[in-house]
Amino acid sequence: MTSTHGNTKRPITLVAVVTAFCLLGDSMLYVVLPIYWKEAGLDSLWQVGILLSVNRFVRLPLNPLIGWLYNKMPLRIGLVVAVLLGALTTAGYGLFHGFAAWLVLRSVWGIAWSLLRMGGFLSVIAYSDNSNRGRWMGRYNGISRIGSLFGMLLGGLLAPVFGLAPVALAFGLFALAGLPAIGLFMPKRDRAESPRTTASAAAAQTGAAPGVWYKSAAVRKAIATGLVLSVLQSILTATLSLVIDSNYSGVQALFGIALAGTALAGVLQAVRWTSEPLLASWFGRLSDGPRGRLPLFVTALLASAAGFALMPWPLPFALWLAAVLLVMIAGTAVSTLMDALASDAARTASVVAVMTAYSVATDLGSAIGPAASYALAGWAGGLVPAYIGSAAIFAAIALWHIPRRQRRAASDIAGSA
Repeated sequence: MTSTHGNTKRPITLVAVVTAFCLLGDSMLYVVLPIYWKEAGLDSLWQVGILLSVNRFVRLPLNPLIGWLYNKMPLRIGLVVAVLLGALTTAGYGLFHGFAAWLVLRSVWGIAWSLLRMGGFLSVIAYSDNSNRGRWMGRYNGISRIGSLFGMLLGGLLAPVFGLAPVALAFGLFALAGLPAIGLFMPKRDRAESPRTTASAAAAQTGAAPGVWYKSAAVRKAIATGLVLSVLQSILTATLSLVIDSNYSGVQALFGIALAGTALAGVLQAVRWTSEPLLASWFGRLSDGPRGRLPLFVTALLASAAGFALMPWPLPFALWLAAVLLVMIAGTAVSTLMDALASDAARTASVVAVMTAYSVATDLGSAIGPAASYALAGWAGGLVPAYIGSAAIFAAIALWHIPRRQRRAASDIAGSA
């Protein structure tokens, strides 16, 4: 594999940086559009909600097509198309007005993000092996999410000064910086294995047949787990402000600074995005150690279960804050390790087919989570059932991923006691 070559680090880092530049415009909208929606030519706030979610729903039917295209073309071609579409849609936020035009722009961004996300997965798989895949998956996730951090921060700072349109145009130009980087530094097809070649080589080593990838127990387990975890993790992002408003509606002090509920939620999310680049790489590197990924993955799931079980209650603020930070740190570990486990499973079957199915599953979960949590909150009269239920599911997934021999040994010990 190319992971033994000296240029292993460059392609993965390059794809991550390109993705970060393209994420600037998308992440900026989550902070700016709810306030400056009239400047975008929208008529109502409900249109903001649709525009911020439509790109996820667009990806669901498109992911299989994106996977098929990557099976026919080099990674660098897909990345070039993704950068062009990402730059055009981001600049379009400043050039076009009205709900219909923005609906098209957000749908096109869904295509760009599918190309970027799948390209990132495939680059990590193609340029890593079992000894370092967690490290490189963490590196990719960490670097790419810096784009989300700067998109939110810079968008929130610059839009009030310059307006939505100039900021969107500037972010679109930043996204175009990825084109010369891809042309100069991304290996051409004759220098790196294509996803299809990689999949065939892995299948030959393990005895798996790419055509029947869905018969692999490891693949089915990774896809099912990714689906459920994406539902659970999207609940935190969608409902954190509501939890704060329900239990801590007054002004709270964080690091000596008085913050209202929505500001507190924004600061906590910013802390998560700021720490994630370092934590993701660290967790990925730990999972490449001799004990493997599962012990760390199970620990992160149990930590998430504990944090979710505490979060919906009106606890002393310091204890509640500790629970939130625990959930956020554990969430970084869960996301990084889940992507790495899915990549491990893909290496034993058909890389493109497995990662396509995994992308569809995680996108579907991310789309379901917020709607399901608010629907349950409305039916049950609050978010406590959603969070307690999520905690129980986290614990059940952790139990499912404990190797069978360890579960049997624990059961024997309990029985003898």
